[in-house]
Amino acid sequence: MLDLQKICLQVCELSLSVGEFIRKESQTFTQSQTEYKGLNDLVSFVDKSAEEQIVKKLKSILPESGFITEEKTETIIKEDYNWIIDPLDGTTNFIHGIPTYSVSIALQFRGKLVLGVVYEVVRDECFYSYENASAFLNKKVIKISSATSLNQSLIATGFPYYQFEKMDNYLEILKELMQKTHGLRRIGSAAVDLAYTACGRFDGYFEYNLNSWDVAGGAFILQQVGGIITDFSGSSNYIDSREIICGNPKVYQELKSVIDKYW
Repeated sequence: MLDLQKICLQVCELSLSVGEFIRKESQTFTQSQTEYKGLNDLVSFVDKSAEEQIVKKLKSILPESGFITEEKTETIIKEDYNWIIDPLDGTTNFIHGIPTYSVSIALQFRGKLVLGVVYEVVRDECFYSYENASAFLNKKVIKISSATSLNQSLIATGFPYYQFEKMDNYLEILKELMQKTHGLRRIGSAAVDLAYTACGRFDGYFEYNLNSWDVAGGAFILQQVGGIITDFSGSSNYIDSREIICGNPKVYQELKSVIDKYW
């Protein structure tokens, strides 16, 4: 049996180290160093170098593991343990000098998440948990929001930057939520949105056009504090379906009912 507590703390240390690298690079980074992977899909040498550092260290922590990585510096899927890595979630924020971006690392065992770490670089906040444990922010236990309805809630979301054919449906959802909540926020890092929902800063979160590396780390942490997480259809396949709705149990139900009306 793996010592998941020990591994989790090692991953936290790694995330802080990589976060320090990202923080230093942000001081001299210019938009001329940006590359494009696709329409509005930005990447930089910082993403790639951060991922290489993460993969190298994780290989020493758990040599038998595979990797699912955003920048494809290492992609090999194993039967048992696989790391899911976003080295810089919020690349567009980073490139434009907007101070919210994170390192997100999760571990799966035979398809089940067993560990998650999200390190928000600028605020120096490390969220983490592992199987059969509480969830933590900088060593302090965190709890999910106690809001009982949408009208008590602050909701996070993201805006699509491609696949715009569902834009009208999405805007209808936003219109209704604007009228039924304390407000909507678009932070720019799905991992941070999920971590903030886990610690009660947000009461719910939804988004589409996501990848497994965007959500795996934060979703596991949210799950550990009792959050409800599904895709838009209500399935538990949110890691691969590219859609996510989550929140505390009461807010989740209301949030999903609004999305069901238009999606």
